[in-house]
Amino acid sequence: VQLQASGGGSVQAGGSLRLSCAASGSIFRVNDMGWFRQAPGKERELVATITSTGSTNYRDSVKGRFTISRDNAKNTVYLQMNSLKPEDTAAYYCNADITTSYLRTRNYWGQGTQVTVSS
Repeated sequence: VQLQASGGGSVQAGGSLRLSCAASGSIFRVNDMGWFRQAPGKERELVATITSTGSTNYRDSVKGRFTISRDNAKNTVYLQMNSLKPEDTAAYYCNADITTSYLRTRNYWGQGTQVTVSS
């Protein structure tokens, strides 16, 4: 099982980006999914999460600007980021709790995708 993230890039403040993360492999079920980010010299922090039924949670600093969503048929989670600010600059990581075909549940991380916002 692996998570493959894509969609990072460089934008000016006020711009938008959309991140995607697809889970693949011997998957029985993808449970909670989420996005984290880590800026240089800082700890990794939670950005947003979404349950398998669509309930969402956001860190306060991105509420109203970011939207997390998922396509269960594609085992994919998205993060639409609008009104980006320089302080959103970080490597973004997707995360998911996945039950494999062997009915073992564990937490997986995708590779980071860089988001850079210039002022």
